[in-house]
Amino acid sequence: MTKPAAEHLQAPPLNATIDVWLDYQLALHSIEIDMGLSRVTQVAERLQLLHSDSKVITVGGTNGKGTTCRMLEEILLAAGYSVGVYSSPHLLHYNERIRINHQNVNDTDIVAAFEQIEAVRGDISLTFFEFGTLAALLLFKLQRPDVVILEVGLGGRLDATNIIDADISAITAVDLDHQAFLGNTREQVGYEKAGICRQDRPLIVGEPNMPETVAAVAADKGAQLKRVGHEFSYQVDHQQWQFNGANWHLSGLPVPQLPLPNAATTLAILEQLLPDLPEKAIHSGLQTATLVGRMEQLSQHPLVVLDVAHNPHAARYLVTKLAELRKQRSARSRCYAICGMLKDKDIHSVLEIVAPVVDAWSLVSIHNERGASADMLQQALPAGQQTTQFEDFSTAWHTLAANVSQEDVVIVFGSFYTVSGFKEVVQTIGKE
Repeated sequence: MTKPAAEHLQAPPLNATIDVWLDYQLALHSIEIDMGLSRVTQVAERLQLLHSDSKVITVGGTNGKGTTCRMLEEILLAAGYSVGVYSSPHLLHYNERIRINHQNVNDTDIVAAFEQIEAVRGDISLTFFEFGTLAALLLFKLQRPDVVILEVGLGGRLDATNIIDADISAITAVDLDHQAFLGNTREQVGYEKAGICRQDRPLIVGEPNMPETVAAVAADKGAQLKRVGHEFSYQVDHQQWQFNGANWHLSGLPVPQLPLPNAATTLAILEQLLPDLPEKAIHSGLQTATLVGRMEQLSQHPLVVLDVAHNPHAARYLVTKLAELRKQRSARSRCYAICGMLKDKDIHSVLEIVAPVVDAWSLVSIHNERGASADMLQQALPAGQQTTQFEDFSTAWHTLAANVSQEDVVIVFGSFYTVSGFKEVVQTIGKE
C-alpha cells in the first residue's frame, strides 16, 4: 500500500489515539531515517526546548547504550534523584521510549506533546524519531527531573538527540552497524559517534579499542576525554569487581546482571557528573538493573533467553554469555536458536559467530520492508547446520517447545522485531 503524499495528509483530530498519531508520523516524512539536525532544531527552538533545567547525559555507542542508560537510571533513583529517560526502539509499546521515575509516560501526555509539536512545526517535515525526540524533551521540560538521560538513536553527530548540549556524553562501544549511514570503517563510525561531545565537558569512552577519530573529534571540540584503561579502569575479583577513576576507588562492587563494561562506563559517567553520589546507591542500582530483551531470562526449565543482538559485536557477547549459561546446565543439554533478522544487517557475520554454540536453528521470516526471510538466513548460515524455516514466531515456538527438554537452552535473538514478536506469542511463559 502506498503512503499518501505528505502535503495531502490531515493532522489527527483532537484527542486522537496514540496509534493514529504514530501512523501519521510514519506517513509524514517519506524517508524513515533522514539524518540531520536542521529540521528538528527549528521546531525545538519554537518550543523552547534547546536549554534544559535538568542535568543531561547523552549516551551513544554501537551496543550497550540501553544497558548503560538503565544502570544510570537505577543508581540515580536509588540516590534519590528524579530521572527522565528517552530510549529507543520500543519492544511492545511506544510508551517504553519515555520514562520518568521508572514510569512510562501515559498515552494522554504523549498525545498532548504530539499536538503541541504539530501546532508549531508549520511546513517542516519531521521523521518518526524526530517527533518522538521532541515529545520526550517537551515532557521532560514540563516535569523537570533532576537528570535527563538521552539514548542516541543512530550514530550521534546527526542524531536528533544531539540538539541538546549534554552536561556529559558517553560512547559505550564502537563497531560496524548501520554502515549505509555511519560508514564502513570503525574510524568513520567513531567520528559520527564522537559528535555528541561538547566543549569543556567530559566525554566518557568505554570502548577499549578506541578509534583515533574519537580522540580527534574530542580535541577539536575541546571536550575532556576520559577513556577506559586510561582515566578509569575496572577489574573483576571473584564474584565482585572494583572501579578506579580519577576520584572514585570502589571495591567489593556487586557484579551486575547487565554487561560489566557498561557498568564501568556508568560509574565513569557518574563520577564526573555527581562525585558525591553515595556508594550505597551505586551498589543498589547495580544489583537491581535489568533491561528487557538484553539476556532476558523468560523461563528456567527450559532456559529461554531473549537478546536483541543483531551485529557482530553483540553476537560475540551473546556467545560468551551462552557459554556461561550452558555450564550451569546438564551435560546433556542442547542449545536451540530462534532467529529473525533484518536484511540490512551483517547477517552472515552474526550467524557465523553464533553457529558454533547452537545445536539446531528455527529460522523465522520478519515480514516488513527491512525484514529478512527465513531462506535468506538459511543461506547465510555455515554449512552443516540443522535448520527449520518458519513464517511466524508462534509456529516456530510451538514446534520447538514440543521437543526441548527441561535442561535445554533456547536463545531468541537477531532483532528487536524478533524479541518483541516472540514476547507477544509467549506471554503466558512465566519465570519459575
